[in-house]
Parts: sequence; C-alpha cells; structure tokens
Amino acid sequence: MPAKLKNLYPGKLPLPQLNLTSYDPQTIHYHQIQEDRDLPNLDAWVELFRKTTPTYQKLAAADPSAKDRKSAEQAAQRFADHYNDLMLQLAKDPLANLPGFGSEPLSIFRIVALREACLKGQGFWDPFKPVKDEENKKALKLLPGILKDLDDVQDRCKRLELALRGVFAGNVFDLGAQGTADMFENGEGGFEKTRVNLVERPWAIDNLDDILQRWKEKPHHKAMLFVDNAGTDVVLGMIPLARELIKNGTFVVLAANEVPALNDITAPELKVLLRDCGKLDKLLGRAVEEEIITVVSSGSALPIIDLTKLSPECVAAAEGVDLVVMEGMGRAIETNLYASFSCDSLKLAMVKHPEVAQVLKCRMYDCVCKFDRGKGQPGTQWGDILGDASWINKHRRQKQQMCNGKASPWTSVVGSANWIPRNGGISLCVGDDD
Repeated sequence: MPAKLKNLYPGKLPLPQLNLTSYDPQTIHYHQIQEDRDLPNLDAWVELFRKTTPTYQKLAAADPSAKDRKSAEQAAQRFADHYNDLMLQLAKDPLANLPGFGSEPLSIFRIVALREACLKGQGFWDPFKPVKDEENKKALKLLPGILKDLDDVQDRCKRLELALRGVFAGNVFDLGAQGTADMFENGEGGFEKTRVNLVERPWAIDNLDDILQRWKEKPHHKAMLFVDNAGTDVVLGMIPLARELIKNGTFVVLAANEVPALNDITAPELKVLLRDCGKLDKLLGRAVEEEIITVVSSGSALPIIDLTKLSPECVAAAEGVDLVVMEGMGRAIETNLYASFSCDSLKLAMVKHPEVAQVLKCRMYDCVCKFDRGKGQPGTQWGDILGDASWINKHRRQKQQMCNGKASPWTSVVGSANWIPRNGGISLCVGDDD
C-alpha cells in the first residue's frame, strides 16, 4: 500500500465474531455495476464524492488550528484542486496510477482514503472539530428530555423501538452527504422533528419486528456498537440506545474512530462526551463509573470500516460480545451491509445518497434496520489473535473483586434489581430481592 495511504489503515486485526470466509466489506462494487443501465454509472459515483468537496473546503478554510485565515484558505484551495484532479483522473481511468498513491481497483475505500489523505496532506487533521464540538453541546442540552421520553414509555419493546427511531433521526447529522450537509447549513433537520417524520414502514430493509422479538428473549451479555457521527447522532441516537441495552442487563462497548474523519466522533472525544452524558443522567453516570459502558478505538481513520482491520484494543474488548451493532450509512450500508457474524448483528442507518437509494431501490432518507441472528462459529479464534490473554483474566478478577458480594449503587439508581437477568445475562452485583 502506498505510504500516503498506509497511515489511514492503522488497524490490522479482524473482529473475532466476523465470518471471514464470506466477508467482503464493500456493499457496492462500482466496477461490477458499471454495465447495469438501471444503476448509477462510474461517473455518477465519482461525482457523488466530488460535489461534497466545497463543504470540506469551506470548513478547512475556517480551521481554527491554522496559523492565519489567508494561509488556511490557500491550503483549502490546494486540497480542493488536488482532490478534484484525482477524482477526474479516476473517472477517466478507474485503475489510474495516481502519483504518490499507486494503482488499485476503484472502491469507496480508495475514494474516501484519497480525500482524507489530501486533507491531511495540507495540514487539515480535523477541520470538522469546531462543528463537532458545537453540535455536541447542542445535543447534550436535549439529552435529558430525550431520555425522559424513553423512560416515560412503560412497554420495553415500544421503548426500544423509540430508541431505534432516535438512532435514525440522529444519523441525519452527516456532513459527508450533500443533502444532509445542506440541511445542516440551512438549520434544518432537527432531531425531534426528524424522529416524528421518519419515512413510513416498511423501510428499505425492515427487520424491526425481528429485533423486537429478540428483545423479548434472553438479554445479550455484551454489545459492541460501532458509532458514526458526533452531535445528535451519537448523543441522542446511539447513547440512548446503549442505555436501553444497559437497562436490559447488557454490557456495552462503544467503538469509535482512532483518527478524525469528516464529522465522525473519535474515541478520545467520545470518552469525554460519555462522561458529560453521565453527569446528566444517573444511570449513565453509574454505568460509566462501573465500566458497564466503555469506549474503545476501532482503529479506523475513515468514515467507513473494514472489520478485518481493527485495533488490538477493539479486538480485546470484543471478547464475550454477542451483539454487534453497525451504525451509519458508511459503516452499515456502503460497507458491511451483508457482513455475517457468529453472534447477533444489527445494522442501522439512514439512506442519504440518491445513488445509494437507487441501488437499494428505496426512497431518499429511508431507513435500514437489518437484524440477523448469529450464524455459528466465529471465523477467528481468540488464541489466534491475542495469544496470551492472561491480562484479560486479570482485569476480570479485578472487576469481580469490586463487587465482593455487596449491593451495588445500581440499586439506588434503578430501584428493584428484578430487571437484571439472572440466567446468562450480566450481573451488576446488585443484591437479590429474593
């Protein structure tokens, strides 16, 4: 791999629950659909990414980390010129040998990696940072009300459905899609309005009834949620969903990018943000304190993800995971839509590109709610990945010693501990009522 792209793929390990024999991270193969007249041609896919360049250029020019505005504007222009030139070369020849980047089949991984390399090559490490910070602040103000909406719903399944609808509504905050970037620019796309006005079911892929049925069964032991954007997406969508999982007796691991890309939340940012959420909600606060919910770096530096290129930290945290949740158009539709796992999996996203809607034969802003039950043995064994896992067992013993048979502060947060599963679910060390 060319040196300029190598640092955009820092992860090297596969998710243990991933079925490797059938895994192909790409959902849409641009070269394979080129001959299908009913689907977008190669020029359309290249133009899809090219037309978002002005958004990146504008944000880069306003990057507060730059020495001065004039130099930032000049660097932003160089980024735009370079990236547009690369895209035009690929439109003419999908296998073009690009100077400094080499030659490989055109794919979404190549296109977005080129964009990130061009940005970072001009010194724009995280041009979306100010936008992310501002949207996080706005979302935090709304979080208590959103959690109250959920807690006011007594029926567990209806509450989960409302949380899932919140994930779709939150996923509108995506500056990587031109339509939603324009909505953001115009002050549109409010969370509560979007949640109420989601497109009617059946959705593009609609397994909502299946996940609600699974919700009635034995709770999952541990869930790993691969999150997407900052702001409403993670604060009002994924964190409330994580909270519902915790209430159901499930450990939660939030996996976020290692390196900034678009307006995606990074793991360091999410750790701080999760603590801020915990200050606004007792249950989340206790879950953070007792590490019932944790954050890890996925090892990714792109707004899409290859689940065979994860960080050691992410792979270690995946031990015991029996539910994998992929969220966002980049991670759950454009990549990994057909990924198969040994455990249950849930893919959640909103369709925000007309070209993607055309491929899926669905409406713009349609929803993908794809649930699959686990399919047998994982493709990779733990011993093959981690070698000596004694440090994991040491961590486990430390966690067990924390509980030492006493009632947990969870009792004061959630009241009766009857909701905690006793057979196969996690134990939060809460004193039994019987």
